[in-house]
Amino acid sequence: MNLVEQGEAFAAFWQERHLCTLSTARPDGPPHVVPVGATLDLAGGIARVITSGSSYKARLIGPSGAPVALCQVDGRRWSTLEGRAVVRAEPEQVADAEHRYATRYKPPRPNPSRVVLEIHVTRVLGNV
Repeated sequence: MNLVEQGEAFAAFWQERHLCTLSTARPDGPPHVVPVGATLDLAGGIARVITSGSSYKARLIGPSGAPVALCQVDGRRWSTLEGRAVVRAEPEQVADAEHRYATRYKPPRPNPSRVVLEIHVTRVLGNV
């Protein structure tokens, strides 16, 4: 999905420093919602979240991937990105995600077990 088409306000909103929530589904059905830092590649239609490979969110997504929702809120402005997440552990993918995270937030602390949750966005909701 080409997110550039969402416009300049959308792009700016996803560059501002905001925390997000990531929602995944537990095996028994209820949602698992956690705060995360996220970055968005508008042209590629991919959101990225860095985390430890042993985190519950990474384990819920698992090796075959899973549907997720990533939400960001600032007052009346909000945006939710829906899509399918996959876990990426390749060093070059992790390094790229760390660089993107450092640009939006601050350099992440060292974590040798870090992975990237790569979300291929299929739907956008919001009021931006």
